[in-house]
Amino acid sequence: MNNRLLNGSIAGAAMFLAAGPVLAASPDAPAADGSQLGLIWILPFIGILLSIAVMPLAVPSFWHHHFGKVSAAWALLIVVPFAAIYGVPTATYEIIHLLLLDYIPFIVLLLALFTVTGGIHIKGNLHGSPSMNTALLALGTVLAGWMGTTGASMLLIRPVIRANDDRKHKIHVFVFFIFLVSNIGGALTPLGDPPLFLGFLKGVDFFWTTTHLFSEMLVCVLVLLGLFWAIDTYWYGKEGHLKRDPTPDSPVRIQGGVNIILLVAIVGIVLMSGTWRPGVEFTIFHVALELQNVMRDLGLIAICALSLALTRRELRVENGFAWGPMAEVAKLFAGIFITIAPAIAILKAGSGGALAPLVALVTGPDGQPNNVWYFWLTGILSSFLDNAPTYLVFFNLAGGDAANLMGSLALTLAAISAGAVFMGANTYIGNAPNFMVKAVVEESGIRMPSFFGYMAWSGAILLPLFALITVMFFR
Repeated sequence: MNNRLLNGSIAGAAMFLAAGPVLAASPDAPAADGSQLGLIWILPFIGILLSIAVMPLAVPSFWHHHFGKVSAAWALLIVVPFAAIYGVPTATYEIIHLLLLDYIPFIVLLLALFTVTGGIHIKGNLHGSPSMNTALLALGTVLAGWMGTTGASMLLIRPVIRANDDRKHKIHVFVFFIFLVSNIGGALTPLGDPPLFLGFLKGVDFFWTTTHLFSEMLVCVLVLLGLFWAIDTYWYGKEGHLKRDPTPDSPVRIQGGVNIILLVAIVGIVLMSGTWRPGVEFTIFHVALELQNVMRDLGLIAICALSLALTRRELRVENGFAWGPMAEVAKLFAGIFITIAPAIAILKAGSGGALAPLVALVTGPDGQPNNVWYFWLTGILSSFLDNAPTYLVFFNLAGGDAANLMGSLALTLAAISAGAVFMGANTYIGNAPNFMVKAVVEESGIRMPSFFGYMAWSGAILLPLFALITVMFFR
């Protein structure tokens, strides 16, 4: 999921919150040195990715009952050797650091968005015609920039499922939903996707991406919506006379309005954590927890409790709300976050790490940034790694000065931002909402493409589109 299920950036989701950017540690922290890690440490991460890709197809029953154990096994292949080679204190520090600053804030935010949007019931049904489906995807894309890719995805995925419950050919609807609502729509504000929120915390103006990524996002959205409408129109026509819709058209009404208020509160709490700086810290085994981040996470948990207490149970039943997708995300991402840690550490080592050849690509012979490579390297790594820390790595490689990056290096910052957000759609694990949407759709009885099947869709559609974006904006 990226950061993102597996990531994903809400979050987007999507917002990995302020957790990732701080990475606070005391000077005497027994932290691992990424320059000392070889590529062999990346193998467990590759292993968990292959497990997610292959096992649901090869051994579906085993995977369904034991995916949590598989995730834990790959994590142990990092933790145990790491403790043996670098010492228990270093392994303990890295795990506590990961849990407190990355994983827990990430899961708490996803849990809050999942719980609150699961209590908003869009009653009634729309007919899943090509025009209606296109309109729903466009609406979700707009909402994603302001309520996060996770929030928009969880709010609209169930109505989209109901609208298309009489369609025979509908897998493409959910694939394009992931492309647009769960990823590309999050490009316009720091609330949309985790990496942009981290940029906001680093000093990037709130509306900088709104103005500097609007054209890139607009091209992507127009191309994808046009292509979707053509594909959906084709399959809609091929289906001919449809059976009676099990949920026929009826007036649309929104129920569970208290959750809309709680959704606004989530946005407010996340913004607070990025703007309020009381200067109070708590240290747990060399890991500094800032008060605003602790209050943020506690506030989000309180919102979950309020949503569960104030929402009528029948609304969640009518939504088909279940904890299964959230549990799947939590278990798989726990393994992903642990196994991804060495890869991120190696990247952070820059030219001193085992991935130095990749890092060297982003600087031209004249010392100027190579924006094409910034876009593609940030994007490709964000497709498989967590897009939030990947964004930070390249943000820092480009100088790390927000004022300079928004000024003379604006095109470089745009390339990094677009790569991190857009290319999260390349795989199920590129952004957290991707896998959550997959889990919710499959919970409703619809079989989604396999890991590689989804990549066949993204490879055929998104990669040529991103090549076009490169030629238009980053050459």
